[in-house]
Amino acid sequence: MNTTTRNALGASCALALACSALAGCAKPTAAATPPVQSMHLDDGSIAVDKMSPLRQRLQIAAVQEQEIATQTEAPGSIEAMPEKLVKITPPLAGRITRLQRALGDSVKAGDPLFTLDSAELSAAYADDSKAKSALLQARQELERQKTLFEAEIAARKEYEAAQAAFVQAGSDAQASADKLAQYGAGARGSRRDYVLRSPIAGTVIAMDGAQGGYWNDINAPVMTVADLSTVWLSANVAERDLAQVAVGQKTRIKVDAWPGKDFEGKVAYVGAVLDPETRTVQVRVAIDNRAGAFKPGMFAHAGFAGASRRALLVPAAAVLQSGLSTRVMVERSALVFTPRTVEVGASHGDQVEIVSGLKAGERIVVKEGVLLND
Repeated sequence: MNTTTRNALGASCALALACSALAGCAKPTAAATPPVQSMHLDDGSIAVDKMSPLRQRLQIAAVQEQEIATQTEAPGSIEAMPEKLVKITPPLAGRITRLQRALGDSVKAGDPLFTLDSAELSAAYADDSKAKSALLQARQELERQKTLFEAEIAARKEYEAAQAAFVQAGSDAQASADKLAQYGAGARGSRRDYVLRSPIAGTVIAMDGAQGGYWNDINAPVMTVADLSTVWLSANVAERDLAQVAVGQKTRIKVDAWPGKDFEGKVAYVGAVLDPETRTVQVRVAIDNRAGAFKPGMFAHAGFAGASRRALLVPAAAVLQSGLSTRVMVERSALVFTPRTVEVGASHGDQVEIVSGLKAGERIVVKEGVLLND
C-alpha cells in the first residue's frame, strides 16, 4: 500500500470516529428534555397536556349544595350543681368524738355524719333550762298578782309589772329554744354530744376533720356532701356565638378524660351578664351523671349546633392559598382550568364551606390542584 492510500484511509477513520462521537453526545441531550405537563394561557387559565402524567393525578368533582348546621365550640369545666353541694360546717365548737361517715360514703338526708363533744351545747341547754324556770316563775307571779288585783288587794301597777315580766320570760324561753333548734339539738338530747346530720342525699366528696381533733372554726367545713347524679358543664361562649345557644338545646360534650367519646347534655341556663374582659357568657349544661363518668373539675368542650341551612361544601384539599387570597381551580373545559378567588366559611370535618365565588354544579379540582401552580 502506498503512502497516498494510507493517508486517505486514516482520514476516513478519523472522520468516522468524529461522527460517532457527535452522535453519542446528541442522544442524552434529547432524553434530558422533559415533556410539557401544563402551560399558562393568555387569559390566566392553565391547560394540561393530554400526554402529561399530571392528568392521572388530578381529581375533579362537581360542587354540591348540602344541608349543614353551624357548630359552635366552647371550652369549660365540670362542676357540681350548687344547690346539690353542701359544705358541712358545725354551728358550734367542740371535739370530734366520732365520724359516722368516711370519704366516698353514700348518705341519705338525715343520716348522722359526725359527733362533737361540745361545751357550748351544754351551755345552751343550761340557758334553755334557766329560761323555762324563769317563765314558770313569771307565770305563777302573774296569776298571784291577778288574784290580788281582782280582790282589790294589790295595785294595778304590780299587776301590770307581773304581766310585763311574764311576756319577757316567754320571749327569753322562746329564744333559748330557737337556739337549740338551730343547732339541730332536741329538747331531750344529750347535754354535750352534738350529732350533725346530712341535709341532703349524696356522697361524701371531701373530708377535712379527723376523729379526736378539736374543731373551733365554725366557718370551715368538716366534710362536704354532694349529689353528683346530675352535674353541670360550665362553658364560656363567645359573644358572637350567643345566637347559636338556647335553653333546652341539646349539646355535644367531650372531656379530656374520655378521648374519642361524645356525651350529650342539655342547656339549662344562659348567663344574663356578659364578662367585659373575656367577652363571653357563662352557659351551664346539665349532664346525667348517674354512671359517675364526670368528676367536678374536669376540663371539657361543649358543641352547640345551630339551625340547619343549605350551603356549598368542598373538600379542604380543593382550597388553595395564594398569598392573601384563597382560590380553587375551576374546570373551564376539558383539561383547561381557571383559578378563581373564593370566600370560605366554617370547616365541617374534612370539608370547607364556600360563602361566595362558586355555584352549585361547577366542576373543580378537589385533589392535587396545587400541582397546577408548579
